[in-house]
Amino acid sequence: MSTIRIPQIVPTPNEDSERLRKAFQGWGTDEKAIIWVLGHRNASQIKKIRESYQQLYNESLIDRLHSELSGDFEKAVVLWTLDPHERDAKLANEVLKKSKKNIDHLQVIVEIACSTSPHHLMAVRQSYCSLFDCSLEEDIASNVAAPLKKLLVGLVSSYRYDREVIDGNVAELEAAKLREAIEMKQLDHDDVVHTLSIRNVFQLRATFQLYTQKYGNPIDQDIKSCGTGDLESLLQKVVWCIDRPEKQFAEVVRASIVGFGTDEDSLTRAIVTRAEIDMMNIKGEYNNVFKTSLDSAVTDDTSGYYKDFLLTLLGARL
Repeated sequence: MSTIRIPQIVPTPNEDSERLRKAFQGWGTDEKAIIWVLGHRNASQIKKIRESYQQLYNESLIDRLHSELSGDFEKAVVLWTLDPHERDAKLANEVLKKSKKNIDHLQVIVEIACSTSPHHLMAVRQSYCSLFDCSLEEDIASNVAAPLKKLLVGLVSSYRYDREVIDGNVAELEAAKLREAIEMKQLDHDDVVHTLSIRNVFQLRATFQLYTQKYGNPIDQDIKSCGTGDLESLLQKVVWCIDRPEKQFAEVVRASIVGFGTDEDSLTRAIVTRAEIDMMNIKGEYNNVFKTSLDSAVTDDTSGYYKDFLLTLLGARL
């Protein structure tokens, strides 16, 4: 469930464009006006604003935001203003081009492949090709080491059926195959990659539930018991993104703010990419697990217009 507060009477794209234009002109930038417009519009409305702004002023709204804003506030606003599939393509490319990639980086690919719709993943792959003259699969194969490469290529290459169709016999068979791979500590087995890549999320959730009933533990716990390597960590995140995306993103937010300093990039990604999808569920999960509100966590660890923008996406009334 979205946390974006869209006004009952929404201005036209031309009116929003005119307000943004005024925010960019004069003595200094009116950051509050930018937050008020873009922070209270959904993706389809923002797309119309971008188109209108281009037509009215012969200028890219994204380019103007880059020139007017700075720091983490700029990154968050620009990321939010992009089309969601273009946004995810850029996030994936940014991760894959890092010289050193750890699980915190590669989980971005898992989030895109496993916690979004099949149609969105297809659009991300198309955007990736258009933006970077290379397929997402090719870049994963070139920039990620085995065995993580095998899993990630399988996940992004899939096109899951998006209807709620469940076959109990398949769930039982595949729960047994997953159990065997876990017992043998062969988590990169073809059966594991195949099952996690091609089945619709409803089928996989049924398989995970059956696994718990038959073998006593949730599958993510048994995966964790196999070791502390990168493959085990990444597979846990695959399970979370498929079974309970709110758990994955609550953990991302928590990890971004605990310890020394704040990981603004991860915090921004979690809020911007999920605000219009299931942020209400993530806020509930965060509160249940960490006994504090996500809004309070953001307030305590951020500042300035960056804080105000994130809180606006979280549905806070500023």
